[in-house]
Amino acid sequence: MIYLLSFMVVIGLPVFLHELGHFLAARSVGIKVEKFYVGFNIFGMGIKKKYGETEYGIGLFPLGGYVKVAGILDESMDESFEKKEYEFRSKNTVQKIWFLSAGVIMNFILSSVVFSVFTFVNGTLEIIDEPIISEVVENIDSEKKSPAYLAGLQSGDEIIQINGIDVSSWTDLTNIIHSNPGEKISIKWIRDGSEYKKDIVTKTIQDFKDNKITEIGIIGISPYYNSIEVGFFESILMGCQQTYKWIELMLSSLYSLISGGISLDQLSGPLGIANVAGQTAKDGGILALIMLMGIISVNLGIINILPIPGLDGGHVFIALIEGAIGRELPLKIKYGIQTFGFILLMLLFVFVFYNDIKNLM
Repeated sequence: MIYLLSFMVVIGLPVFLHELGHFLAARSVGIKVEKFYVGFNIFGMGIKKKYGETEYGIGLFPLGGYVKVAGILDESMDESFEKKEYEFRSKNTVQKIWFLSAGVIMNFILSSVVFSVFTFVNGTLEIIDEPIISEVVENIDSEKKSPAYLAGLQSGDEIIQINGIDVSSWTDLTNIIHSNPGEKISIKWIRDGSEYKKDIVTKTIQDFKDNKITEIGIIGISPYYNSIEVGFFESILMGCQQTYKWIELMLSSLYSLISGGISLDQLSGPLGIANVAGQTAKDGGILALIMLMGIISVNLGIINILPIPGLDGGHVFIALIEGAIGRELPLKIKYGIQTFGFILLMLLFVFVFYNDIKNLM
């Protein structure tokens, strides 16, 4: 149950605010909103109520949502194709892009608010630069034990040497471990006045550094931190900066995915998100879950603004083309583009669903 509830929190609010952004933007430029749904109304088994010209509803399937407006090709299949004042098709390019991008803007606002609140409540953490272990992570990748845990390292152990090189700070320690992804390293540490030594094979993960994704080694240990209080206005600035950093990371990850730097097997879908959300709620509590929601909100925004047919970015791309040529594209071309996009998205959904099942087994 905790996995389902956690999933609904980290996905539900970003999706709701995304669709609310479209809804408010549509109203602001006079576009008629016919339906506003959170979740997909599969088989008509959701909750719905009509107020004024808009039908509001909560769909049975929580993964997603939609705003149906008049005069947009894949959502309003009106019999008449004459432009009406309240239709999306009648608006100028700037108004169209404002409506189409408003959901993404709301996702970035949510992330900035979440990161700002988290920073204001918790402050920032400054590493105590000593090679003393604060915590040993037991599991990496769900059920796999961390190298440090398997080696018997414990909280309070002081690492004094790696691969025969003396270490005097946490910076020294991490530099050596990070530079040996998937390699065997020899670690010497002190516990209660006695020295211990063991060979450990590091775990390889992907890290975002200097605007690119690289492979680094980890063993599953954390340092001690000092907590530094952050003022209200400074926390807002830091929250926005953190959102920007996550946008950079997401874009870099997408580039690496396209260029082959990241395997397609690493893509996660709804089951993977539910698993991470549930694990986060159990291990880190509500604050960690809210932080995860902020990260997912950034990802949702970036994915939706991609110029893929069927997504917000695909609609923006078409609106820009139509604005440049001064007329609408032929309906057959639009239908073809949207059909291609729908098939592509469905194939991607099936693929990530398969990945989730494979990774959870």
